[in-house]
Amino acid sequence: MRDAQPGNIYLKDYSAPRYLIDKTALRVDIRQDDTVVLATLDVRRNPDANDRETSLVLDGQGLSLQSLSIDGKPLTPEQFSATADELLIHNVPEQFTLTSEVIIRPKENSSLEGLFKSRTIYCTQCEAEGFRGITYYLDRPDVMSEFTTTVVADQAECPVLLSNGNLLETGELPDGRHWATWHDPFLKPAYLFALVAGELSVVEDNFTTCSGRKVVLQLYVESKDLEKCDHAMTSLKNAMRWDEEVYGREYDLDLYMIVAVDDFNMGAMENKGLNIFNTSCVLAHQATTTDDGFNRVEAVVAHEYFHNWSGNRVTCRDWFQLSLKEGFTVFRDSQFSADMGSPVVKRVENVTMLRTVQFAEDGGPTAHPVQPASYMEISNFYTATIYEKGAEVVRMIHTLLGPELFRRGSDLYFERHDGQAVTIEDFVAAMAEVSGRDFSQFMNWYRQAGTPRLTVTSGYDEQQRQFKLHFSQSCPPTPESQNKQPFHIPVTVGLVTDAGDLPLSPAGETSRVVEITETEQTVVFEHIDCRPVPSLLRNFSAPVKLNYPYSFDELGFLMAHDSDGFNRWDAGQRLSIALMQSLIKDFRTGEPLQLDSRLPEVFAKVLDEIEADQAMQALVLTLPTEFLLAELSDVIDIEAIHQVRRFVCGELGKTLVTAWRKAYLDNVQPQYALSGVAMARRSLKNLSLRYLLNSGVEDSLSLAHEQFMTADNMTDRLAALSGLVNDPRDAAVTLAEKALDKFYQDWQQEPLVLNQWFQVQASCMRPGGLERVKKLMQHTAFDFHNPNKVRALVGVFCNSNPVNFHRQDGAGYQFLADNVLALDKLNPQIASRQLTPLTKWRRYDLSAQSLMQEQLSRVLAAPGLSRDTYEIASKSL
Repeated sequence: MRDAQPGNIYLKDYSAPRYLIDKTALRVDIRQDDTVVLATLDVRRNPDANDRETSLVLDGQGLSLQSLSIDGKPLTPEQFSATADELLIHNVPEQFTLTSEVIIRPKENSSLEGLFKSRTIYCTQCEAEGFRGITYYLDRPDVMSEFTTTVVADQAECPVLLSNGNLLETGELPDGRHWATWHDPFLKPAYLFALVAGELSVVEDNFTTCSGRKVVLQLYVESKDLEKCDHAMTSLKNAMRWDEEVYGREYDLDLYMIVAVDDFNMGAMENKGLNIFNTSCVLAHQATTTDDGFNRVEAVVAHEYFHNWSGNRVTCRDWFQLSLKEGFTVFRDSQFSADMGSPVVKRVENVTMLRTVQFAEDGGPTAHPVQPASYMEISNFYTATIYEKGAEVVRMIHTLLGPELFRRGSDLYFERHDGQAVTIEDFVAAMAEVSGRDFSQFMNWYRQAGTPRLTVTSGYDEQQRQFKLHFSQSCPPTPESQNKQPFHIPVTVGLVTDAGDLPLSPAGETSRVVEITETEQTVVFEHIDCRPVPSLLRNFSAPVKLNYPYSFDELGFLMAHDSDGFNRWDAGQRLSIALMQSLIKDFRTGEPLQLDSRLPEVFAKVLDEIEADQAMQALVLTLPTEFLLAELSDVIDIEAIHQVRRFVCGELGKTLVTAWRKAYLDNVQPQYALSGVAMARRSLKNLSLRYLLNSGVEDSLSLAHEQFMTADNMTDRLAALSGLVNDPRDAAVTLAEKALDKFYQDWQQEPLVLNQWFQVQASCMRPGGLERVKKLMQHTAFDFHNPNKVRALVGVFCNSNPVNFHRQDGAGYQFLADNVLALDKLNPQIASRQLTPLTKWRRYDLSAQSLMQEQLSRVLAAPGLSRDTYEIASKSL
């Protein structure tokens, strides 16, 4: 908690640590009410440090210091001083052994940082600065140490004792307690430390590496969850093989462990050799997990495994370099997921998230560069900009270099910096060295916030057989900079005619990467015999907002003829957006809404493509979300957006009701299968069900109810339940209430399934949403201390139910502020992240702005506010 206004930490002020810790020996003694941590640290002065001060400053929070000695000699009170945040030891030697003993209380640790207890399991979360809640330490990523950890606990309460690395030895104590000692031979910073103690069951498998070593794979879960581990284990083995084949990275220990815990602030954590996962990111079974859930487990398991090299073996020098590990690893896990499934579908999913979440972040008060220049609380920088935009920046490097040179660059990076804590500049330097490219302008992507706007016009000269594209780029002001330097933007271009893609090189290539580096730039294509339709930004080659004056006919043409799957989908989105934006204007002026007949005609053609991939069909036939329409609005009109999208869904449902019913029935499967084809068919079937419900035809409710009652998998069951819950018809309300009750009775013993039960109700857009959510917060299944439950109910309502959250009386805003203030006293990380909807107040009308500002001011004025929440609230105002 803060006593005064917190200050900023600046990248420009970085200096090397005054001291280093070569070896760390921990003895963590878990007792009934508290835990004793004995730390023995081999410390020496850093020869690269400029500061020659002889004092040692260690980080520490919430620690009760019991003893302190140097080289076995106890220190007197005059030789050190301790505050709430640090331990200062005066006049230390050049090299010495520091021993400290502290007491901590994991059971009282509601922040879920450091060492805490989740249900029956003790576990740790040390990224970014949680280790200082375990013992006094140099808790910064550029201090890397060799760890040996002994865990001691009651054998009945905690039969499983785990930490990083290899198990050295175990033993029993006479009082019913036991111990285990683990050793990690690889240097690591404290944020990668992990410890788990509790009653757990294990699923074991093995993997043989490319060099022939056998690696034991272990997934630790509660015994009731053993049947939900197969998919995670398969995903892990697939990721290990993929990383060897695509990046040449082999796993380096003989044991790889994953532990699933229910109370966790993040999705998962890549601690060396002992990954700790939120249960939602590792447990999967057809009865309890949707197809999206299965895909998420696969992606997160791969992400944390890939961190073994891009984050662990090579880590970040300081937290300003966070995207060095996260952006690069998100790019790697996206590549993996694309290879495991459909590259186009994966790309669409990534870009949809980028456009709705990251673009909004880039345009808001908390916008920051991929490599921030400053921060107040590092926990607030685990953002879409660091992760998703950071991945897009790496993807652009991959686009500019091509796969072969990019692989050579990554090889050089890993080999040059193995065992080091480095910077984004070191990563880019490796890419520059293997390619001979100058990346100095490209670094603007890392150092400037904001989403560039790329405006393109075209011209065709029939006599000269030339087609010209004129590009102009700009970037709006963001908090860190009013004036932006031009970005280096790779734009992948294709030219499409009735005959297909035109060749753009002597080798017959039909796509060309055009590099836009100037504010204004013209590109000329020679030997073009007829005017083409440009296919711009293929595969979304750069994270920009593209503006090209496509006509309706040109967009329809690209949907039918473009060879780039992403741009086929994007053309459909642009077409739908243009029509809905026109209808939004009509709604505001009181004009009667009428759907342009060309949209149902295009949808009918897509539905009629017999040979089409059902996953792509479902993507193309899914209308842009309310959140994307809001992001594209100058002033967000929640009611207009909601009513227009609902109207369009209804009209498409009614006009194409026969086609939707056929698509639904054609994609009913006799039995469940976990495959790409089966997932694709479920996605088109359930989209068709939504349109049938929107059409209002009488049998749609019975169809949804029957699917809910008979489904053999959670994807179909939840789709039907969501459809019933959101249907405004009186008959649907009764069916929805009965279905919700049955769902709860069937799954009340499954926390992850109940999270989905909360989500469905929190996102219900029928009137009275706030009252329903408040009532659910009193439900016995809701736990305010559990981040998953808070995200499922409070987070989903405030982020994913705009028509109910943005009530005209401001009650939704007050509800969010109340919960943020309550959460801030328990778990500041979760509190600050929940505040996001209020930070966007500038995008709404004056009445909503005033009400949202009022709640932000109330949060900011609260006494004892955490640094996490203070930073977000203060920047937002």
